[in-house]
Amino acid sequence: MYYILYGFCYLISLLPYRALYCLADVVCLLLYHVIGYRKKVVRKNLAEAFPEKDEKERRNIERKFYHFLCDYFVETIKLLSVSDKTLLKHLEFRNLEEVEQVFDQGRSAAGFLGHYCNWEYLSATALGFKKHTDAATGLIYDPLSNKTVDRLFLAIRSAKRGDCINKRKILRHLLQYKQENRLSFCGYIADQAPKWENIHLWLPFLHHDTPVFTGAERIVRKMRNAVFYLDMERPKRGKYIATIRLITDHPEQLEEHELTRRFFALLEETIRREPHLYLWTHNRWGRTHEEFDRRFEVVNGKVIKRSEKG
Repeated sequence: MYYILYGFCYLISLLPYRALYCLADVVCLLLYHVIGYRKKVVRKNLAEAFPEKDEKERRNIERKFYHFLCDYFVETIKLLSVSDKTLLKHLEFRNLEEVEQVFDQGRSAAGFLGHYCNWEYLSATALGFKKHTDAATGLIYDPLSNKTVDRLFLAIRSAKRGDCINKRKILRHLLQYKQENRLSFCGYIADQAPKWENIHLWLPFLHHDTPVFTGAERIVRKMRNAVFYLDMERPKRGKYIATIRLITDHPEQLEEHELTRRFFALLEETIRREPHLYLWTHNRWGRTHEEFDRRFEVVNGKVIKRSEKG
């Protein structure tokens, strides 16, 4: 099944961008108007995230989001075959020299990002390095439950020299880079919803009391990596600008959770700028603080069910 799926997607990837966007328009018609893919979830998320907007404004965001989502699919598939030169016509990096300045100090760096714009394009970050072209570009990912689709996305994400790193093996890879005296710039998609047992922090985010991951912060503090925010824009269809913004040069010097707070503040600022470019199809706020307090408690830094105490 994998080879069939890969072959089909590879053939699609050979189409020029103009043809791919025509295909995306057809898919959007089916996905949004006929199937109504996760439309209830999207509307609920938008209504709760933007209570200050009226229904007409939110429906406009909704329609634009589905158009972008379909573009995201075809653009991601395109990574299987697009040349570096062509891709860099569609993806511009700004301030990436700041990461290389960290490399000049003999230190590695990390990038925090959200599910905003086409985050898959950031697997090509290595193409933007001018001096440290041999630096590793690590992509932290959570394996998909469907093994065939997971294998396809690994092929896509590694097509532009990205090292795909299972989130359960991050430290092992980072220590290996260090042993090999290899500098690295690893990207953490840090806005995913944690499981109950991994909730250690709640933050205000888009009008929600939101449970957030703190694992990325713990790792970069331990490795003493400079941390950057990867801010993306889409000025027009087929064009992305990725701006690298320093969050902190020394995360280990910040108070606990301060780095995570700064990241989510930056991400919300980005989302409010162009809300239709965020991934609204996930039930991101399915876990509430009230239910957490009712079912769980934190004992010695570990989240346990209340019935398990003692």
